[in-house]
Amino acid sequence: MKSRDIRKEILGKGRRIVVKVGSSILASVEKGLHYEVFSRLTKEISDLKRQGYEIVLVSSGAIAAGMEKLGYKARPQDITQKQATAAVGQTRLMNIYESYFSRYQQMVAQVLLTRDDLSHRQRFLNARNTLLALLELGIIPVINENDTVAVDEIKFGDNDNLSALITNLVGADLLIILTDIDGLCDADPRVNPHARCISLVEEIDTEVEGIVGETKSEMSVGGMISKVQAARKASRFGIPTVVARGTKERVLHQILRGKEIGTLILPKAEALSSRKHWIAFNPKPKGDVIVDDGAKKAVVQKGKSLLPSGVVKIRGSFDRGDLVTCLGPRGKEFARGLVNYSAAELEKIKGLRSDRIESTLGYKYCDEVIHRDDLVVL
Repeated sequence: MKSRDIRKEILGKGRRIVVKVGSSILASVEKGLHYEVFSRLTKEISDLKRQGYEIVLVSSGAIAAGMEKLGYKARPQDITQKQATAAVGQTRLMNIYESYFSRYQQMVAQVLLTRDDLSHRQRFLNARNTLLALLELGIIPVINENDTVAVDEIKFGDNDNLSALITNLVGADLLIILTDIDGLCDADPRVNPHARCISLVEEIDTEVEGIVGETKSEMSVGGMISKVQAARKASRFGIPTVVARGTKERVLHQILRGKEIGTLILPKAEALSSRKHWIAFNPKPKGDVIVDDGAKKAVVQKGKSLLPSGVVKIRGSFDRGDLVTCLGPRGKEFARGLVNYSAAELEKIKGLRSDRIESTLGYKYCDEVIHRDDLVVL
Protein backbone atom coordinates (compact mmCIF):
# COMPACT_ATOMS: atom_id res chain seq x y z
CA MET A 1 0.00 0.00 0.00
CA LYS A 2 1.34 3.46 -0.95
CA SER A 3 2.10 6.09 1.69
CA ARG A 4 -0.82 8.28 0.56
CA ASP A 5 -3.25 5.34 0.78
CA ILE A 6 -1.91 4.44 4.24
CA ARG A 7 -2.46 8.02 5.37
CA LYS A 8 -6.05 8.11 4.16
CA GLU A 9 -6.73 4.72 5.71
CA ILE A 10 -5.31 5.61 9.12
CA LEU A 11 -5.80 9.34 9.50
CA GLY A 12 -9.37 9.42 8.23
CA LYS A 13 -10.59 7.42 11.24
CA GLY A 14 -9.49 9.76 14.01
CA ARG A 15 -12.09 11.91 15.76
CA ARG A 16 -10.40 12.64 19.10
CA ILE A 17 -7.05 14.29 18.44
CA VAL A 18 -4.24 15.54 20.65
CA VAL A 19 -2.49 18.50 19.00
CA LYS A 20 0.85 19.53 20.46
CA VAL A 21 2.13 23.00 19.55
CA GLY A 22 5.78 23.78 20.18
CA SER A 23 7.31 27.04 21.35
CA SER A 24 9.37 27.18 18.17
CA ILE A 25 6.30 28.06 16.09
CA LEU A 26 4.58 30.20 18.72
CA ALA A 27 7.51 32.53 19.43
CA SER A 28 11.05 33.52 18.55
CA VAL A 29 13.73 35.49 20.35
CA GLU A 30 13.76 38.09 17.58
CA LYS A 31 10.01 38.68 17.18
CA GLY A 32 8.50 37.48 20.46
CA LEU A 33 5.10 35.79 20.25
CA HIS A 34 3.82 35.00 16.75
CA TYR A 35 0.23 36.22 17.01
CA GLU A 36 -0.54 35.27 13.41
CA VAL A 37 0.16 31.62 14.31
CA PHE A 38 -2.21 31.81 17.31
CA SER A 39 -4.84 33.35 15.04
CA ARG A 40 -4.52 30.74 12.29
CA LEU A 41 -4.31 27.81 14.69
CA THR A 42 -7.34 28.76 16.79
CA LYS A 43 -9.45 29.29 13.66
CA GLU A 44 -8.48 25.92 12.23
CA ILE A 45 -9.12 24.06 15.48
CA SER A 46 -12.50 25.80 15.82
CA ASP A 47 -13.36 24.74 12.26
CA LEU A 48 -12.48 21.13 13.08
CA LYS A 49 -14.62 21.28 16.23
CA ARG A 50 -17.62 22.31 14.13
CA GLN A 51 -16.92 19.31 11.87
CA GLY A 52 -17.27 16.95 14.82
CA TYR A 53 -13.66 16.52 15.92
CA GLU A 54 -12.67 16.60 19.59
CA ILE A 55 -9.42 18.48 20.11
CA VAL A 56 -7.09 18.43 23.09
CA LEU A 57 -4.42 21.12 22.75
CA VAL A 58 -1.05 20.65 24.44
CA SER A 59 0.65 24.02 24.16
CA SER A 60 4.13 25.17 25.05
CA GLY A 61 4.90 28.86 25.19
CA ALA A 62 4.49 29.94 28.82
CA ILE A 63 8.15 30.86 29.25
CA ALA A 64 8.22 32.54 25.81
CA ALA A 65 5.14 34.58 26.75
CA GLY A 66 6.71 35.47 30.08
CA MET A 67 9.93 36.53 28.39
CA GLU A 68 8.02 38.93 26.15
CA LYS A 69 6.04 40.39 29.03
CA LEU A 70 9.13 40.82 31.22
CA GLY A 71 11.25 42.16 28.37
CA TYR A 72 13.80 39.32 28.49
CA LYS A 73 15.94 38.82 25.39
CA ALA A 74 17.32 35.42 26.41
CA ARG A 75 15.71 32.35 27.98
CA PRO A 76 16.34 32.27 31.77
CA GLN A 77 18.76 29.57 32.90
CA ASP A 78 18.20 29.62 36.66
CA ILE A 79 15.36 27.30 37.71
CA THR A 80 13.64 29.86 39.93
CA GLN A 81 13.83 32.47 37.15
CA LYS A 82 12.31 29.95 34.72
CA GLN A 83 9.49 29.23 37.15
CA ALA A 84 8.81 32.92 37.74
CA THR A 85 8.86 33.62 34.01
CA ALA A 86 6.48 30.71 33.40
CA ALA A 87 4.12 32.01 36.10
CA VAL A 88 3.95 35.39 34.38
CA GLY A 89 3.72 33.85 30.93
CA GLN A 90 1.07 31.19 31.59
CA THR A 91 -1.64 33.75 32.33
CA ARG A 92 -0.61 35.66 29.21
CA LEU A 93 -0.67 32.47 27.11
CA MET A 94 -4.19 31.54 28.25
CA ASN A 95 -5.44 35.09 27.73
CA ILE A 96 -4.25 34.89 24.13
CA TYR A 97 -5.93 31.53 23.53
CA GLU A 98 -9.16 32.65 25.19
CA SER A 99 -9.20 35.86 23.20
CA TYR A 100 -8.65 34.18 19.83
CA PHE A 101 -10.95 31.19 20.45
CA SER A 102 -13.74 33.50 21.64
CA ARG A 103 -13.91 34.90 18.09
CA TYR A 104 -15.43 31.55 17.12
CA GLN A 105 -17.60 31.17 20.26
CA GLN A 106 -15.27 28.42 21.44
CA MET A 107 -14.64 27.92 25.17
CA VAL A 108 -11.26 26.77 26.47
CA ALA A 109 -10.04 25.49 29.83
CA GLN A 110 -6.54 25.63 31.31
CA VAL A 111 -5.11 22.34 32.62
CA LEU A 112 -1.66 22.38 34.24
CA LEU A 113 -0.02 19.05 35.05
CA THR A 114 3.15 17.68 36.60
CA ARG A 115 4.44 14.14 36.28
CA ASP A 116 3.19 13.43 39.81
CA ASP A 117 -0.36 14.01 38.56
CA LEU A 118 -0.05 11.12 36.13
CA SER A 119 2.26 8.89 38.18
CA HIS A 120 -0.36 8.19 40.85
CA ARG A 121 -3.14 6.02 39.47
CA GLN A 122 -6.00 7.79 41.29
CA ARG A 123 -4.78 11.24 40.27
CA PHE A 124 -4.35 9.95 36.72
CA LEU A 125 -7.99 8.81 36.71
CA ASN A 126 -9.12 12.10 38.26
CA ALA A 127 -7.32 14.02 35.48
CA ARG A 128 -8.89 11.73 32.88
CA ASN A 129 -12.39 12.32 34.26
CA THR A 130 -11.89 16.07 34.19
CA LEU A 131 -10.63 16.10 30.60
CA LEU A 132 -13.40 13.81 29.37
CA ALA A 133 -15.98 16.03 31.08
CA LEU A 134 -14.53 19.09 29.33
CA LEU A 135 -14.69 17.33 25.95
CA GLU A 136 -18.27 16.28 26.60
CA LEU A 137 -19.13 19.93 27.27
CA GLY A 138 -17.53 20.93 23.97
CA ILE A 139 -14.68 22.78 25.70
CA ILE A 140 -11.10 22.59 24.38
CA PRO A 141 -8.60 21.71 27.13
CA VAL A 142 -5.35 23.65 26.78
CA ILE A 143 -2.72 21.60 28.60
CA ASN A 144 0.77 22.61 29.65
CA GLU A 145 3.30 21.36 32.16
CA ASN A 146 3.05 23.29 35.40
CA ASP A 147 6.48 24.92 35.03
CA THR A 148 5.82 27.14 38.05
CA VAL A 149 6.28 24.22 40.46
CA ALA A 150 7.96 21.54 38.32
CA VAL A 151 11.50 20.50 39.18
CA ASP A 152 13.57 17.71 37.63
CA GLU A 153 12.07 15.02 39.88
CA ILE A 154 8.49 15.71 38.72
CA LYS A 155 9.01 17.09 35.21
CA PHE A 156 7.77 15.34 32.08
CA GLY A 157 10.95 16.53 30.39
CA ASP A 158 9.16 18.31 27.54
CA ASN A 159 5.68 18.76 26.12
CA ASP A 160 6.30 16.18 23.39
CA ASN A 161 6.48 13.55 26.09
CA LEU A 162 3.48 15.06 27.87
CA SER A 163 1.39 15.01 24.68
CA ALA A 164 2.11 11.30 24.19
CA LEU A 165 0.94 10.53 27.72
CA ILE A 166 -2.19 12.62 27.14
CA THR A 167 -3.17 10.33 24.23
CA ASN A 168 -3.63 7.53 26.75
CA LEU A 169 -5.21 9.84 29.31
CA VAL A 170 -8.06 10.85 26.97
CA GLY A 171 -8.17 7.76 24.73
CA ALA A 172 -7.16 9.70 21.62
CA ASP A 173 -7.18 8.40 18.04
CA LEU A 174 -4.27 10.50 16.78
CA LEU A 175 -1.34 12.61 17.98
CA ILE A 176 -0.24 15.58 15.86
CA ILE A 177 2.99 17.33 16.83
CA LEU A 178 3.43 20.74 15.19
CA THR A 179 6.97 22.06 14.99
CA ASP A 180 9.10 24.46 12.92
CA ILE A 181 10.45 21.94 10.38
CA ASP A 182 8.70 19.74 7.83
CA GLY A 183 8.87 16.51 9.85
CA LEU A 184 11.43 13.90 10.83
CA CYS A 185 14.41 14.51 8.58
CA ASP A 186 17.54 12.50 7.80
CA ALA A 187 19.62 15.50 8.94
CA ASP A 188 19.05 18.84 10.68
CA PRO A 189 17.54 21.05 7.93
CA ARG A 190 18.79 24.17 9.70
CA VAL A 191 22.33 22.93 9.18
CA ASN A 192 22.09 20.75 6.08
CA PRO A 193 20.16 22.27 3.15
CA HIS A 194 19.95 18.82 1.55
CA ALA A 195 18.10 17.28 4.49
CA ARG A 196 15.21 15.08 3.35
CA CYS A 197 11.89 14.73 5.17
CA ILE A 198 10.90 11.13 5.88
CA SER A 199 7.27 10.63 4.85
CA LEU A 200 6.52 7.34 6.60
CA VAL A 201 8.07 5.56 9.58
CA GLU A 202 6.69 2.06 10.08
CA GLU A 203 8.61 1.35 13.28
CA ILE A 204 10.82 3.43 15.54
CA ASP A 205 14.15 1.72 16.09
CA THR A 206 17.70 2.74 16.94
CA GLU A 207 18.36 3.61 13.29
CA VAL A 208 15.50 6.13 13.24
CA GLU A 209 16.65 7.62 16.54
CA GLY A 210 20.19 7.93 15.19
CA ILE A 211 19.01 9.71 12.04
CA VAL A 212 16.94 12.45 13.66
CA GLY A 213 19.55 13.45 16.21
CA GLU A 214 19.03 16.43 18.52
CA THR A 215 17.61 19.18 16.29
CA LYS A 216 16.59 22.09 18.50
CA SER A 217 15.80 25.79 18.40
CA GLU A 218 16.53 28.38 21.07
CA MET A 219 12.89 28.53 22.16
CA SER A 220 12.24 24.78 22.28
CA VAL A 221 13.34 22.16 24.80
CA GLY A 222 13.11 18.60 23.53
CA GLY A 223 14.39 18.68 19.98
CA MET A 224 13.46 16.16 17.30
CA ILE A 225 14.58 13.12 19.31
CA SER A 226 11.89 13.90 21.91
CA LYS A 227 9.27 13.82 19.16
CA VAL A 228 10.44 10.36 18.15
CA GLN A 229 10.29 9.21 21.77
CA ALA A 230 6.79 10.68 22.09
CA ALA A 231 5.67 8.88 18.94
CA ARG A 232 7.02 5.61 20.36
CA LYS A 233 4.93 6.05 23.52
CA ALA A 234 1.83 6.83 21.46
CA SER A 235 2.47 3.87 19.17
CA ARG A 236 2.49 1.49 22.15
CA PHE A 237 -1.07 2.68 22.86
CA GLY A 238 -1.99 1.96 19.22
CA ILE A 239 -2.00 5.63 18.22
CA PRO A 240 -0.39 7.01 15.02
CA THR A 241 1.62 10.23 15.20
CA VAL A 242 2.17 12.93 12.59
CA VAL A 243 5.05 15.39 12.97
CA ALA A 244 4.64 18.40 10.66
CA ARG A 245 5.45 22.06 10.16
CA GLY A 246 2.89 24.03 12.13
CA THR A 247 3.17 27.22 10.08
CA LYS A 248 1.70 25.64 6.93
CA GLU A 249 -1.71 26.89 5.90
CA ARG A 250 -4.53 24.60 7.17
CA VAL A 251 -1.97 22.05 8.28
CA LEU A 252 -4.41 20.10 10.44
CA HIS A 253 -6.99 19.80 7.67
CA GLN A 254 -4.33 18.59 5.24
CA ILE A 255 -3.13 15.95 7.69
CA LEU A 256 -6.63 14.66 8.42
CA ARG A 257 -7.40 14.39 4.70
CA GLY A 258 -4.40 12.16 4.19
CA LYS A 259 -2.24 14.66 2.33
CA GLU A 260 1.49 13.92 2.04
CA ILE A 261 2.55 16.37 4.69
CA GLY A 262 5.02 15.82 7.51
CA THR A 263 6.01 12.40 8.83
CA LEU A 264 3.47 9.71 9.69
CA ILE A 265 4.67 7.27 12.35
CA LEU A 266 2.60 4.10 12.43
CA PRO A 267 1.32 2.54 15.66
CA LYS A 268 2.23 -0.87 17.01
CA ALA A 269 -0.03 -3.67 15.77
CA GLU A 270 -0.40 -5.02 19.30
CA ALA A 271 -1.38 -2.06 21.45
CA LEU A 272 -1.07 -1.93 25.22
CA SER A 273 -4.22 -1.50 27.25
CA SER A 274 -4.70 1.91 28.84
CA ARG A 275 -3.66 0.56 32.25
CA LYS A 276 -0.55 -1.18 30.95
CA HIS A 277 0.40 1.94 29.00
CA TRP A 278 0.15 3.86 32.26
CA ILE A 279 2.38 1.29 33.97
CA ALA A 280 4.95 1.46 31.17
CA PHE A 281 5.31 5.22 30.90
CA ASN A 282 3.81 7.18 33.82
CA PRO A 283 5.10 6.15 37.27
CA LYS A 284 8.76 6.62 38.14
CA PRO A 285 10.43 3.29 39.07
CA LYS A 286 11.33 3.01 42.74
CA GLY A 287 13.79 0.14 42.40
CA ASP A 288 15.07 -2.84 40.42
CA VAL A 289 14.33 -6.55 40.57
CA ILE A 290 17.07 -8.67 38.98
CA VAL A 291 15.93 -12.09 37.77
CA ASP A 292 17.51 -15.21 36.28
CA ASP A 293 17.26 -16.30 32.64
CA GLY A 294 14.44 -18.73 33.33
CA ALA A 295 12.24 -16.06 34.88
CA LYS A 296 13.02 -13.63 32.07
CA LYS A 297 12.06 -16.17 29.40
CA ALA A 298 8.84 -17.02 31.26
CA VAL A 299 7.83 -13.34 31.32
CA VAL A 300 8.97 -12.33 27.83
CA GLN A 301 8.26 -15.45 25.78
CA LYS A 302 5.37 -17.06 27.64
CA GLY A 303 3.57 -14.07 29.14
CA LYS A 304 3.87 -15.43 32.67
CA SER A 305 3.86 -13.60 35.99
CA LEU A 306 7.12 -13.03 37.87
CA LEU A 307 7.47 -15.46 40.77
CA PRO A 308 9.86 -15.16 43.75
CA SER A 309 11.75 -18.27 42.66
CA GLY A 310 13.22 -16.36 39.71
CA VAL A 311 14.36 -13.30 41.69
CA VAL A 312 18.08 -13.18 42.47
CA LYS A 313 18.66 -9.60 43.66
CA ILE A 314 16.82 -6.45 44.74
CA ARG A 315 17.98 -2.84 44.44
CA GLY A 316 16.37 0.27 45.88
CA SER A 317 13.73 0.90 48.50
CA PHE A 318 10.15 0.30 47.44
CA ASP A 319 6.82 -0.64 48.97
CA ARG A 320 4.02 -2.90 47.86
CA GLY A 321 2.27 -1.40 44.83
CA ASP A 322 5.29 0.63 43.66
CA LEU A 323 6.65 0.44 40.13
CA VAL A 324 9.92 -1.47 39.67
CA THR A 325 12.05 -2.32 36.66
CA CYS A 326 12.81 -5.95 35.86
CA LEU A 327 16.41 -6.59 34.83
CA GLY A 328 17.88 -9.73 33.30
CA PRO A 329 21.11 -11.41 34.47
CA ARG A 330 23.19 -8.96 32.41
CA GLY A 331 21.51 -5.90 33.91
CA LYS A 332 19.35 -4.90 30.94
CA GLU A 333 15.78 -3.82 31.59
CA PHE A 334 13.22 -6.01 29.82
CA ALA A 335 10.01 -5.21 31.71
CA ARG A 336 8.48 -3.13 34.48
CA GLY A 337 5.51 -3.63 36.73
CA LEU A 338 3.73 -3.02 40.02
CA VAL A 339 5.26 -5.16 42.74
CA ASN A 340 3.21 -7.12 45.29
CA TYR A 341 5.89 -7.14 47.99
CA SER A 342 8.18 -4.49 49.47
CA ALA A 343 11.95 -4.56 48.96
CA ALA A 344 12.42 -5.80 52.54
CA GLU A 345 9.90 -8.61 52.01
CA LEU A 346 11.45 -9.59 48.68
CA GLU A 347 14.87 -9.87 50.28
CA LYS A 348 13.43 -12.62 52.47
CA ILE A 349 11.51 -14.56 49.80
CA LYS A 350 13.75 -14.18 46.73
CA GLY A 351 14.63 -17.54 45.20
CA LEU A 352 11.84 -19.34 47.09
CA ARG A 353 8.88 -21.24 45.70
CA SER A 354 5.56 -19.44 46.13
CA ASP A 355 4.32 -22.09 48.57
CA ARG A 356 7.06 -21.02 51.01
CA ILE A 357 6.12 -17.32 51.14
CA GLU A 358 3.69 -17.60 54.05
CA SER A 359 5.98 -19.76 56.21
CA THR A 360 8.84 -17.29 55.64
CA LEU A 361 6.98 -14.00 56.12
CA GLY A 362 4.17 -15.21 58.36
CA TYR A 363 1.63 -14.01 55.78
CA LYS A 364 1.13 -14.00 51.98
CA TYR A 365 -0.47 -11.41 49.72
CA CYS A 366 -0.30 -13.56 46.60
CA ASP A 367 1.91 -16.08 44.79
CA GLU A 368 3.40 -13.56 42.35
CA VAL A 369 6.02 -10.90 42.88
CA ILE A 370 4.46 -9.11 39.89
CA HIS A 371 1.25 -10.45 38.35
CA ARG A 372 1.20 -10.52 34.54
CA ASP A 373 -1.76 -8.08 34.55
CA ASP A 374 0.54 -5.55 36.26
CA LEU A 375 3.58 -6.35 34.11
CA VAL A 376 4.65 -4.74 30.83
CA VAL A 377 7.34 -6.20 28.58
CA LEU A 378 9.29 -3.37 26.99
